[in-house]
Amino acid sequence: MNRSEIMRSVKSENTTPELLIRSLLHRLGFRFRLHRKDLPGSPDIVLPRYRTVIFVHGCFWHRHPGCRLTTTPKSRQSYWLPKLQGNVERDHRNIETLQKMGWQVIVVWECEIKRSEDLEHKLTCALRNNEVR
Repeated sequence: MNRSEIMRSVKSENTTPELLIRSLLHRLGFRFRLHRKDLPGSPDIVLPRYRTVIFVHGCFWHRHPGCRLTTTPKSRQSYWLPKLQGNVERDHRNIETLQKMGWQVIVVWECEIKRSEDLEHKLTCALRNNEVR
């Protein structure tokens, strides 16, 4: 498989980590919408009742600080470094805009999914404290 085929196979929606988080939220009784295009960054999961959006970020693509999965390719760094930095800058802009619009923003990193109890606690606490009645 050559590089362009590999890059084409990288999904942006309905990834395995995203599906796991959606399953967890559903099991906990939370209902949500997906990929709302009318919100900045088209968040992966939107919980209107809680005025909360969730982005499920891959550690490599979104540069999770201090994570072992955040590697930098050795070849073609003139291509990769600006591309990856652009992802980080876009994420910051989208989060800031959403917060100014009154949305709570939760970022779930790919590496956090392995610790399901911690993730469940993180999501439950954030959502229960932000419920709109």
